[in-house]
Amino acid sequence: MADAQLAATLKRAILLAVVGEGILSLMDAIVKLQSAHYPVLQISFLRFAAGSLFAVVMFVASGTRWPSAESVRFNAVRSLVGVGASVSFFTGLSLLPLAEATAISFAAPLILALMGVVFLGERFGPRIGLALLAGFVGMLVIVGGQMGGGSYTARSLQGALAVLASTVFYALFMILLRLRANHDGVPTLLLFQNAGPALILALPAAYVWQTPEFADVGRFLLIGLLGVGGHTFMIKAFAQAETARLAPVHYLALVWGTLYGWLFFGNLPGVATVAGAGFVVIATLLARKH
Repeated sequence: MADAQLAATLKRAILLAVVGEGILSLMDAIVKLQSAHYPVLQISFLRFAAGSLFAVVMFVASGTRWPSAESVRFNAVRSLVGVGASVSFFTGLSLLPLAEATAISFAAPLILALMGVVFLGERFGPRIGLALLAGFVGMLVIVGGQMGGGSYTARSLQGALAVLASTVFYALFMILLRLRANHDGVPTLLLFQNAGPALILALPAAYVWQTPEFADVGRFLLIGLLGVGGHTFMIKAFAQAETARLAPVHYLALVWGTLYGWLFFGNLPGVATVAGAGFVVIATLLARKH
């Protein structure tokens, strides 16, 4: 019975993570659209400022008490890490195709799983290791195919390095989330994870500010809503399952990224992307097993 309950909890956590990744990938696609017209720092600020509006409403409506001083300090550090993750990834998005940026970000699950072992003392069994390896091979197939096609320029290299930097910030951000997921409620985590970065980025964004067009205001509000919605699913997922078991689910972001890349930008995946996606599916299926 205990094993059945554990399996059901893991399945539910993975489903939550898959939906969360899909919502956040849609947010990334809209961010990429906006990056053609606005500076990355302004986009990052508006993403969190808009998210703060929804997070505050959720916090007040839930009747959650103001968090302790310990929680405030911890979440302040998490906000700084979140800024690093967002700014570096959004920079990569402005320089690379959506699916390519997503593929390069697949270094994150490896770093995340290893950090979970080091900092959280989580298990790292052979099956999880194999799942991560399969997903990483998929990433190498995708990126290798693109490099072989000669599509890499100095601009692309800068974008790739920015995305790689974001993977380290992202992994650390999710580890910090895992540490607080069972202590702070979802409304508290979302409030700090949006309001904190908004405050940090307000001054830098002011230096590069461009007054948004009326239609873009709606897009930035949508970005904020998607950010809050996606992270709501991710927080609930990480509160129910170990980091190493959920890390391979991030590989499904390639499927989302490819779909949105086609819908928004007309970028169809090549043979390397399709082959890499096969490893992605294998990785995710392996992660669902005990």
